[in-house]
Amino acid sequence: MIRRLFRHVRLRRHTTTIQLARDLPWPAVDPHRNAFDWDDSEAAQLTALIIPMVPSDADHAADPDGMAGWRFTDQVTALLVSRYGRWACGWDYSNHFGGPVETWCCVSDSVGGAEETAERVVACLLEWRDWLEDIAERFEQLAPLPNANAEDRSWHLERAVTRLVTVVVNSTHADGGWYRLCGTTLTWFLTSTGLGPDEVRKAVEAAIGGRFKSHVAPATTLVDTVGEDLAIGLTGRGFYRER
Repeated sequence: MIRRLFRHVRLRRHTTTIQLARDLPWPAVDPHRNAFDWDDSEAAQLTALIIPMVPSDADHAADPDGMAGWRFTDQVTALLVSRYGRWACGWDYSNHFGGPVETWCCVSDSVGGAEETAERVVACLLEWRDWLEDIAERFEQLAPLPNANAEDRSWHLERAVTRLVTVVVNSTHADGGWYRLCGTTLTWFLTSTGLGPDEVRKAVEAAIGGRFKSHVAPATTLVDTVGEDLAIGLTGRGFYRER
């Protein structure tokens, strides 16, 4: 799934501002807008850059506040964002925190030996990129046709919501605050169809409305209801269920 693009990409639009991945707008993470140069040479270079950043036993011993690991992940995020773009800040969005990255858990469990940790970071970056590319493909497949009437659009939106919620549940195992990624994914999808940010935000908030809970996979009937409510809220039509 990871696209190996062997061409030089100028990163002048990228910023080192650190944000949570779930707070980024779709254009900042859309793989079609954010090319990713990757090959074995780049993997080796990135690993070599990260190895000396990993806190040593001496660093941990001299760290009275126990924050050496957290500072390390912040530094890695800054490095990845400056090198690849803001989308890369999701490299450690792990299942533990309701994200789709399984290779990373948390600072206490995932930061260890220098080489091992550096390789784990690289694997997490690729896993996150792979997830973004997967949902981007799903967005294209699920989007309503531009000339769809209200009823057709409603049907497509309901189908998209139910399938995307299921994808997020499966990717996160409904761990942590998985519903936050769910809201983000639906927001990104609707944004990709051309809807404005205010309309999207209101639609997603109204449809989910606190119905999803941490560490609890939603029932199929609840997912269907959320999809139906969002579709009707955006189109005013609900006759698509007769199909």
